[in-house]
Amino acid sequence: MKRIGHWIDGRSVEGTSGRTGPVYNPALGQQVAEVDLASAAEVDLAVESAHNAFPAWGATGLSRRSEILFRMRELLDANRKRLAAALSVEHGKVLSDAEGEVARGLENLEFACGAPHLLKGAHSEQVSRGVDVHSVLQPLGVVAGITPFNFPAMVPLWMCANAIACGNCFVLKPSEKDPSASLILADLWKQAGLPDGVFNVVQGDREAVERILEHPVVAAVSFVGSTPIARHIYETGTRNGKRVQALGGAKNHMVVLPDADIDMAADAAVSAGYGSAGERCMAISAVVAVGAIAGPLVRAIAERLPAIRVGPGDDPSSEMGPLVTADHKQRVAGYLRPEALGQARVVVDGRESAPTGPGFYLGPTLVDDVKPGTPVYDDEIFGPVLSVVRVASYDEALALVNANPYANGVAIFTRDGGAARRFERDVQVGMVGVNVPIPVPVSYYSFGGWKASLFGDVHMYGPEGIRFFTRTKVVTSRWPDPASSSVDLGFPQNR
Repeated sequence: MKRIGHWIDGRSVEGTSGRTGPVYNPALGQQVAEVDLASAAEVDLAVESAHNAFPAWGATGLSRRSEILFRMRELLDANRKRLAAALSVEHGKVLSDAEGEVARGLENLEFACGAPHLLKGAHSEQVSRGVDVHSVLQPLGVVAGITPFNFPAMVPLWMCANAIACGNCFVLKPSEKDPSASLILADLWKQAGLPDGVFNVVQGDREAVERILEHPVVAAVSFVGSTPIARHIYETGTRNGKRVQALGGAKNHMVVLPDADIDMAADAAVSAGYGSAGERCMAISAVVAVGAIAGPLVRAIAERLPAIRVGPGDDPSSEMGPLVTADHKQRVAGYLRPEALGQARVVVDGRESAPTGPGFYLGPTLVDDVKPGTPVYDDEIFGPVLSVVRVASYDEALALVNANPYANGVAIFTRDGGAARRFERDVQVGMVGVNVPIPVPVSYYSFGGWKASLFGDVHMYGPEGIRFFTRTKVVTSRWPDPASSSVDLGFPQNR
């Protein structure tokens, strides 16, 4: 059985805790590896390595940091398919989704390559007679990232690219469900010339997370995952004096107004609802159909579902893969039980269309006439179950979205520019798409929701990522006027 260990101080390290966890190939329904689960002592080793590397790395010139980041960018680009294949084996996502994940991670690395520009401070001359003020952005020291199973390459790159560019040393605790991508990234950082100890990986479960949150040397923690765990990460980390950004769950809505292009809206709902088997925090989970468009829209979505090819992620013809584990498959399928549906109607049942065999498959599922207050609407399902909520008006749709405790992403489909502009202003959600179903910001903006989708004050990556991984120092200085100096400095007034 393949064994997956840690990466500490620039090399692969086997675990010593004696604890391991299973890693599955979801398409086969079989265990393909064991991952070491770190003890608190092993986390300490990784943090110590990062702590020892920080003085030199934090003092490294910006041009040198940028040079290493550019090399990493080229290596990641050259290894797209290698990384995507590893994602597909352990997560189950199809190769096109996996390659898209790598591409989005690459964008964040490209942004971080601009470190010399991004880390510029400010300067004000002569704020008072002989007094100047300037600010500098300095690294925090040792920082950590705790990342989810659904994007095991992209989300770590959201964090570590900026953290390392800013002069910090980074400890990554990836999901134990699909851990291999983290070690590929570690190897590429090594090849790029990153000094040993600047990037470390500790595989693990709750024990590793808790040690990171309480470790006195770790200055900041970045997290992406479910809302209950995000709240715990934020509360525990801040209680221990750390800077914390914790992105939580989502229940993303797609509002479709009566004037929308039905084909365009149906295509968007299908791609955004079932891509990556719905296992992404920006997936559309609820389509809010306004007025008379509801019936035609439901029919248009349903007509498209039989054409979606569900199969192994490494099969180029597959368009949707399995869910990540057997337990998660059972959890998602549980939302099709009567007690979870209420009076809603299952239009397309993914349990019936799922491929037969041992894999963790559930086909695309469509549920109509879903009501708030039922589990299928209220919960973050994180699977290929798309709900349709019928409302009578724009105002009712807006009120529905704004009443939801999650506020990660939302989309509106319409031909009316005035309605779109009003929606953009009035909706209480962090990321908004206008005729764009998954409004993930490009790397030079920042990613994050509102309300129960974010704990902390700063969003992920982009400019706010630079802000999160640095602290500002403001220097006020006064120098004597050369004209009043008793030392001959060679100025004309001293002669």
